[in-house]
Amino acid sequence: MLTLYLVAGLLVTLFFIRRLRSPITKIPGPWYTVLTSWVLKYHEFTSNRRLYIHDLHKRYGPTVRIAPNEISLASLEAIREIYASGGSGYDKTELYDLFRQFGIKTMFSTLEKQSHSQRKRELADRYAMTNILRDEHVSAIADRARAFVSRCVASAESVDVYVWLHCFALDGVTNFMFSPGGLRSLDSEEDFEIMEELTYHQSLQKNLLHYYLPALAPCFPSCLIPRHSPKTNEYVLRMSAQQQPSQHSLVAKLARKDSPLNHAQVAAECKDHMAAGIDTTGDGLCFLMWELSRPQNTRFQDRLFEELTNADPDTPIDKLPYLDAVVKEALRCAPPIPMSFPRYVPAGGRSIDGHFIPEKTIVSCQPYTVHRLDEDVFPEPDSFNPDRWMDEKGAAQRNRLFFAFSTGGRGCTGRNLAMVEMKVLLREVYSRFRTTIAEDMRECMDIDDQIISSRPQGQTCKLRFSER
Repeated sequence: MLTLYLVAGLLVTLFFIRRLRSPITKIPGPWYTVLTSWVLKYHEFTSNRRLYIHDLHKRYGPTVRIAPNEISLASLEAIREIYASGGSGYDKTELYDLFRQFGIKTMFSTLEKQSHSQRKRELADRYAMTNILRDEHVSAIADRARAFVSRCVASAESVDVYVWLHCFALDGVTNFMFSPGGLRSLDSEEDFEIMEELTYHQSLQKNLLHYYLPALAPCFPSCLIPRHSPKTNEYVLRMSAQQQPSQHSLVAKLARKDSPLNHAQVAAECKDHMAAGIDTTGDGLCFLMWELSRPQNTRFQDRLFEELTNADPDTPIDKLPYLDAVVKEALRCAPPIPMSFPRYVPAGGRSIDGHFIPEKTIVSCQPYTVHRLDEDVFPEPDSFNPDRWMDEKGAAQRNRLFFAFSTGGRGCTGRNLAMVEMKVLLREVYSRFRTTIAEDMRECMDIDDQIISSRPQGQTCKLRFSER
């Protein structure tokens, strides 16, 4: 028995020595993060990881230890090193395996950088701004924006824009991918059911269990299995096999005769883009319209109205500076993916922000903190203020720290599509209407964390539309 105690004591001693000798120990952070990741996991399971990490950054600075093998950073140097071209070799962690579709790796869920680059080359031209701004794509988005407005003005006193914005986002991304087979959930009850299937779910904890306990996942009871989406799956599989898609649609490129992707891979890629498109655009627009509708922000809405009504109707969507400022400020305050983008440090380790970090350490930056920590760049960081983007002083630094879509070769592929969709809809709404918070709005609009994305906590945003 004494031998057993001695062996146990030796193992515990070796554990502590190994932890304390790690270079990570020298990085600022709470004492317990040297020994355990359970505190971080607790905050993940309680939907509080983002705020927990942000509070640590406010206490310890731009580099903070959050677990024995994990570092969070919030500086421009770290962003460039980890995510941009200078950070070649920082592969994604296994967290991204949660985003496989039909059990197949997509571009987003591919961990290795080289494999990701090969997949990205297959579809990059479809997401180029020159393709996004084709008349067929912009016309389809504008048609859906008009349908959104029709839905909203039909409700004289109160309309839940959260619902219809997700319909708008779903219709936009599916028309871009599957034209002429895109959805019309703003008009069709059957298509509306697909929006509900993709939008209203609670699966954070279930997905985290699969991430941390993959070996036990096959034994989980049905109540611990993440959501299914049978209607969405059937639609995507059918549309991915259509014989004559529009020449400039995404599926036309992925499913061409000489494509290296088979039907299952095409469907998986399309479903991934579809899910990402509805969440990021729908939630981003919801937070934006909520902010513009708050009483303290009416001056921003009025300034946007002035720009939109004074501009020539043929002014390109990307030539309206205040509209761009409004969108960027909304994405700064509530980025659709506000949480960490985790990566592994490459072989040999790297120095970041003056700290040597060993290989296989998990490093990440989270947009929510990058957009707030440096108050010299973003004064009053928790305040919605589009005017900050109109000031030439400090513009370069603000733009360098704008991290809503990540950056580098693995940044958000759909960024251009999302920005065009948001701007087209906002021009349609705020060139004609004033929005205010409806009297019966009671739900919470705080950011609610999911796996890496976010949404309004109450999944409801009731506004009132008044014609100007």
